[in-house]
Amino acid sequence: MDPQTLPAREQELYEKIREQYKVAFEPLNMGEVRLNLLTITDLEPLLEGKDPLKNPSDFPFWVKLWEAAIVLAQFLAGQNYGPETRLLELGAGLGVPGLAAAAAGCKVTLTDYEEQILDFERISAAASKLPDVRFEILDWKNPPAMERYDILAGAEILFREEFFEPLLEVMRRSLKPGGVVYLAHDIRRQSLKPFLQMAEAEYNIAASRKTLKSYDEDRVILMTRLTPKQ
Repeated sequence: MDPQTLPAREQELYEKIREQYKVAFEPLNMGEVRLNLLTITDLEPLLEGKDPLKNPSDFPFWVKLWEAAIVLAQFLAGQNYGPETRLLELGAGLGVPGLAAAAAGCKVTLTDYEEQILDFERISAAASKLPDVRFEILDWKNPPAMERYDILAGAEILFREEFFEPLLEVMRRSLKPGGVVYLAHDIRRQSLKPFLQMAEAEYNIAASRKTLKSYDEDRVILMTRLTPKQ
């Protein structure tokens, strides 16, 4: 991916980001969907040995392309969307699941808590030739009046219990009647079970596992599907 082929606005954002981070475009292929994702190539100075499972409140989750995000993106890329199907990605980070859904024909809004995160998403959307994706700041603890979506999606967004009830409130505000929520997380994440226990008062929950093989260690990702109880 040649950054010089980006539209002018995204080129400007790209040059600004390059002043702060070492970055590169990473091609991602998921069936017929192809993305060009802007990623930070030198993560060590940002992570400094931090462990997202032991001290999640200290970890900059958005900078890393998580295995759970890839699993969720592969799932969303393989769906058949109606012409007006709308999806909201919560805590999108690098935005891979939402971008994959957009490439598959869904109308997508990516959200996160910081403008710079949205800038990474904007550049990746432009590099992937997805001009109609929307980007919005969303503070779960102070959500605005929200539109309604057919699908809510999130990967590795359950990391602090103080955000569980605000997240459930965002889900109440933004999910259409008859809509569905898809979440994907490393099965080792300790916050996953207590959140699902809270959510089951309002949602029917189904789950499946996907194991990603690697040379270092296998990762088991839990995909959960939440549908509102009638």
